[in-house]
Amino acid sequence: MKPFARALLFALALLVPTVTQLAVAQAQAAPDRVEVWKSPSCGCCGGWVDHMRAAGFAVTVHEVDDLEPVKRSGGVPEALGSCHTALVDGYVIEGHVPAGDVRRLLSERPAARGLSVPGMPMDAPGMDMATGEPYETILFGASGGDRVFARH
Repeated sequence: MKPFARALLFALALLVPTVTQLAVAQAQAAPDRVEVWKSPSCGCCGGWVDHMRAAGFAVTVHEVDDLEPVKRSGGVPEALGSCHTALVDGYVIEGHVPAGDVRRLLSERPAARGLSVPGMPMDAPGMDMATGEPYETILFGASGGDRVFARH
């Protein structure tokens, strides 16, 4: 092999890790994609969407009249239901789950279906009533059963 060809191959070999590192950095910097299914008339759901966008998530909204098929296909237990359902990176997010809890879920990657804030707690993101009443985020669909993921 000629010296020029050898030098060119060496230079390309050095370039490959740089391109790979750039691709990884770009993937990490890209906002997480969230798909939300909600009723067209629900204002608090819109508040939660705004909360997620403010936290850096790229949110796509699907307005539907019947959320039950979405909840069923996501495996949301009836007792953990709320007013909207979302998907993010393979997880189901039910109701007014804080963005920080979603980030933690994506970081820890537990073997579970997703997170839920059952009902519509007054102080949850999107509700924003500032009453001081505590609420919990529940991890559901895990092999050990549902459990409290976070307390707020």
